[in-house]
Amino acid sequence: MRRTPFHLVEFSPWPFLGSLGIFCIPIGFVMYTRYNSLYILITGLVLTSLVAYAWWRDIVRESTYQGHHTSYVVKGLKIGIALFIVSEVCFFFSFFWAYFHSSLAPAIETGGSWPPYGIMPLDAFSIPLLNTGVLLLSGVSVTWAHHAIEEGKYKSAISGLMLTVLLGVYFLFLQFGEYQDTSFSMADSVYGSTFFVATGFHGLHVLVGATFLFICLLRLWKFHFSKSHHVGFLAAAWYWHFVDVVWLFLYVSIYWWGS
Repeated sequence: MRRTPFHLVEFSPWPFLGSLGIFCIPIGFVMYTRYNSLYILITGLVLTSLVAYAWWRDIVRESTYQGHHTSYVVKGLKIGIALFIVSEVCFFFSFFWAYFHSSLAPAIETGGSWPPYGIMPLDAFSIPLLNTGVLLLSGVSVTWAHHAIEEGKYKSAISGLMLTVLLGVYFLFLQFGEYQDTSFSMADSVYGSTFFVATGFHGLHVLVGATFLFICLLRLWKFHFSKSHHVGFLAAAWYWHFVDVVWLFLYVSIYWWGS
């Protein structure tokens, strides 16, 4: 067998089972909202969580213990996460397009004004401003952890990464309280739908990013990362910075300008 610098992956059931679990989540959500049935949604969440654990376990084995992640593989992984973030940019661009399309030329159905008649927007200088500070601080702490890893200061890296995860959880707590205080819902005109879809999907990305960083924290605790080889953490840090930047656009456009 000819040796190559690239990692030729083995046959795995995780891609199929993972796609099946992810497919069950939106179907289960529709079943819950329409028929108050949670079975498919819970099945999808449990299956996706189990597959994620098993798949990450295999990747950790390949990279940390078996040494399959050569410099060529690491380069490919970096390109892959960069392209994934580009696709996420396009994903959020569609939300901003819908928001500005509706706000710059308000239709007569919304009263010809923005925010639409009867909508009381949230105060941009209360909880949203606090959330902005929380995410900006989390961006600083994850950068602190990154530089600490590159310098071999693992205790400092653990402290910075733990602070980042806690700030992400705190952001979600504040956003949940904010949703409870809103005087409008997703069904209240195009403002409600664009507001909750854009900020809700951002909150989902914060949850994913915080989970990603928590896994990196566990791996850092077990000394899986070194000064020169920490591509898993690098991918999580890039993703977290992307989440921070998206929130800045959301805050300026929806909370501040849109109100």
